[in-house]
Amino acid sequence: METLHKRCAGLDVHSETIVACVILGESETDLIKETETFPTLTKDLFHLLKWLEEKEVTHIAMESTGVYWKPVYNILEDFFDITLANAQRIKNVPGRKTDVSDAEWIAKLLRHGLIEKSFVPPEDFRNLRDLTRLRKKWIGHMTSEKNRIQKVLESSNIKLSTVISDIFGVSGRKLLEQLMNEGYIDQEDVEQKIHGRMAHKKQLITDSLFGTLNDHQLFLIKQSWMHIVNLEELISDIEKRIDVILSNYQEEVQLLVTMPGIKKDTAAVIIAEIGVDMGQFPTSKHLASWAGLSPGNHESAGRKKNTKTVKGNPHIKSALCEAAWAVSRSRNQRLGIKYWSLAARRGKKKALVAIGHRMLTIVYHMLQNKEPYHEST
Repeated sequence: METLHKRCAGLDVHSETIVACVILGESETDLIKETETFPTLTKDLFHLLKWLEEKEVTHIAMESTGVYWKPVYNILEDFFDITLANAQRIKNVPGRKTDVSDAEWIAKLLRHGLIEKSFVPPEDFRNLRDLTRLRKKWIGHMTSEKNRIQKVLESSNIKLSTVISDIFGVSGRKLLEQLMNEGYIDQEDVEQKIHGRMAHKKQLITDSLFGTLNDHQLFLIKQSWMHIVNLEELISDIEKRIDVILSNYQEEVQLLVTMPGIKKDTAAVIIAEIGVDMGQFPTSKHLASWAGLSPGNHESAGRKKNTKTVKGNPHIKSALCEAAWAVSRSRNQRLGIKYWSLAARRGKKKALVAIGHRMLTIVYHMLQNKEPYHEST
């Protein structure tokens, strides 16, 4: 078998130890193998770096195990050509399994070019990923707290949500704050708090706020309310940091927001997950497969079996499905028309994935060619 890398190393990374196997030599007859085990403290990672440099290693491969690979990658990335491998694709043949044999197997596969590189974006985009994913997590927590307040209000027979579409809008917040401070709201308070467009509903709003709210329920509402206020401050801080990173990629952001369904937040997620250099993906189909928006391919004996979407990047997949749902509301847009055509035949869930796939394909070409979205595309 052809040797592509003559001085390579395989790393078997764990939470407490790293087993490194170095394979040196051109032919199978003069191979040199050396194996060392290092702890995972930062000073030991620098010892690993020095040891690899002494062996004149040029290429390294390791599995993408949890988050344990990240500190190793961060320290070694500027000194070696690192291949981050999908653990499912480099499994060893059945037999005796040890950390040493795993590291040696990884090194052998790398030596012969049998490991496909996983996509690891530059540091800017890795930081942006952390921020956009954390923002999504905080928004999820905030939604949970809003639902919890809504549940307590319903338990006390306060029917505000049946009168106001968003009880956490400007008018709804003023009413809830008054309710938390005083425990009740009369009609005069309602008139002062509500927006002018809801003036005709003042009596109905007053009636909906009359319930059996007690001290215990008020306490629960206040706890959730304080958590919501805190989360809003945290999200605001995160968005400021996101804006700082995106300031270097304004051209790409402006291109992405030209597509229906994609706003600034979604554009930030797309850039964070796939970067702006489409050279990382040979074709748009490779990108769609990596994102988990491509149908599976399982054929045996001439019969196609399971065609569910493959597992991919759940963050960009969910962002594009949300964008697809947003664009479905515009029935005069080409993507929206296509969504409803697919939904009628295949159902809404499959239609969302299909439109998400189509939107990602368009994003690929937009970023590759630096062209905005055109409805005729």
